[in-house]
Amino acid sequence: MRYAFLLLVLLFGNLHAADRVRLTNGEWPPYLGESLPHHGVASRIVEEAFASQGIAVQWEFHPWARSLKMAEQGLRDGSAVWLNNPQRQQHFHVSAPVVESGYYLFHRKDDAFDWSGIDDLRGLRIAGTRGYDYGDAFQRAEAAGDLEVMRLTSDEQGLRQLLAGRVDLFPVDKVVGFDLLYQHFSPAERRRLSFHAKPLRSDSLHLLLSREVPGNAELMARFNRGLEQLRASGKISQYLLEIQQPLSLY
Repeated sequence: MRYAFLLLVLLFGNLHAADRVRLTNGEWPPYLGESLPHHGVASRIVEEAFASQGIAVQWEFHPWARSLKMAEQGLRDGSAVWLNNPQRQQHFHVSAPVVESGYYLFHRKDDAFDWSGIDDLRGLRIAGTRGYDYGDAFQRAEAAGDLEVMRLTSDEQGLRQLLAGRVDLFPVDKVVGFDLLYQHFSPAERRRLSFHAKPLRSDSLHLLLSREVPGNAELMARFNRGLEQLRASGKISQYLLEIQQPLSLY
């Protein structure tokens, strides 16, 4: 009788675990954020994709490096949302794209600017956020000393340095940049800035599920099914439009 009880505990315990996923997260408004509605639009998409498969998400917010490390080690089931690369594929099951990110070069309107390649950025004062990867060509040129890049602690600081005239260019995800300008800068400050129409880099962002956690391959398959259903419903496009509509430089 005792062994039958233990077997039931194990079975129901595994069922419960399969119906919940523990994910780490970080601060990158309006995509991700602990205090944002739905924890940000990317978190909302991840959560609703899982919910369509009968799986609840338990979020934990940590600094980005810690979030990734905890997931990589299998201390949590996974983390949202990240760029896909070969190194991450070694440690994680990588989802279909959750959202798209486009980095653009912001500049002051009174400082005319045009570019078609990395060589056109030479001689210009550029700010960048520490730990951010702005694409292979940019990263190589920075490492070689061909680009003058001042690495700062945050995107907001980069925009303020740009407005102060201390740098000429600042690359930032356009939606993130607009959100920062809308939330933390005055209309007069926003009107002083523009961005070049050519993206510095464009990428998809993904859910990562640790290869150290048993069952995560099947869990990822279920997530991708839910994500495709959510995309087909039109809700993802709707959610992304909702965060962009109130944002403006003007």
